[in-house]
Amino acid sequence: MTGTTGNQSSAGHLLQLIRDGRATTRGALQQATGLSRSTVGHRLDQLFAAGWLREGEARPTAGSTGGRPSARLEFDTGHAAVLAADLGTRHAAVGLLDLAGNVLVERSGELVIGDGPDQVLDRLGQWFAELLKEQGTDPSRICGIGLSVPGPVDYDSGLVIQPPIMPGWDGYPLRERMQEAYAAHVRAGAPVPVLVDNDANLMAYAEQRVGHPDCAAFLLIKVATGIGAGVVVDGQPYRGIDGGAGDIGHIRLHDCQDALCMCGNYGCLAAVASGRALAKQLTAAGVPTTSGSGVREHLASGRPEAVRLAREAGRRVGEVLVTVVTLLNPGVLMIAGDLAGTPFLTGVRELLYQRAMPRTTAHLNVVTSRLGERAGLIGAAAMVVEDRYAPDRADARLAASAR
Repeated sequence: MTGTTGNQSSAGHLLQLIRDGRATTRGALQQATGLSRSTVGHRLDQLFAAGWLREGEARPTAGSTGGRPSARLEFDTGHAAVLAADLGTRHAAVGLLDLAGNVLVERSGELVIGDGPDQVLDRLGQWFAELLKEQGTDPSRICGIGLSVPGPVDYDSGLVIQPPIMPGWDGYPLRERMQEAYAAHVRAGAPVPVLVDNDANLMAYAEQRVGHPDCAAFLLIKVATGIGAGVVVDGQPYRGIDGGAGDIGHIRLHDCQDALCMCGNYGCLAAVASGRALAKQLTAAGVPTTSGSGVREHLASGRPEAVRLAREAGRRVGEVLVTVVTLLNPGVLMIAGDLAGTPFLTGVRELLYQRAMPRTTAHLNVVTSRLGERAGLIGAAAMVVEDRYAPDRADARLAASAR
């Protein structure tokens, strides 16, 4: 998500050093870049003028021999804000966040993804306008909009590609239409940048950054209406060549050839072990259940049928994860989504530790979500911030504002 620049001494590059904590004083920036004191000062003046930097409390630097402590440079995470939306199949959450990922105000409600992009995006535009009004935030402070969607996304183009549970969204100009829907409800002046990614990717990105920043290989499995995986390697989401990485819900199970999946194929993992699949199984057993969230409610109340089916679903997912974990060798495996509770987690662990090689799981930490239902929003906001303040993007924005 972070951009690069050929000019490793630009203002944007200095900003990245500060944001990463690698160099947070003028002296440290000189040492890290080899620039002169006056050049560093000029670059910092650009960043202060843009409102992107502030001076924090002065602290002694490592190896200091006394004297006046150096002023600490900090990224000002309050100078702008991000709007984010996390779309599910029948429900959506929206939020206004600062640049550190803190949720300032949020709301959620029913929003059916199957109603199509025009209706859904128009509602998001309306909700975004209401958030800004509620928080009293000037639209000019919004640096971007981040969208989390339950389908494969080609990140570079922002297009949803052949999504099994998003009818009408395939190849739809999502970024442009979101800009139009937002402008219809908010007088924002210039078009606001829109970024889009898969929900499991963004959840993994948020959870890794917040709870496991030192984990070099992080794997998140979201089990809700469908089943998807988000992979973060060396701090960056791994998406594959066109956004298809992590779509484990459509791996075929050899003994479930009569289970019809929403993708049109038979035997997919999602057709057997997803929230939608368990809702069907519960209904057939005389416990009417319409969705994965309904399964979650039954699990919360300790309904024996739901507990049994969730544990078995965990075992089926665990079968697939044996291969995934062996291939990726992650340090953390996180289970998230509607089914992310003790029964499902127990089933995953049973199969995983039973069938995987001991070396594969020796240093594996199997956990549940830390951020909960906010993970998608926080990940979508982080995606926007990392894009808008990446060195090349930051330099282009500074140049445009100077004209």
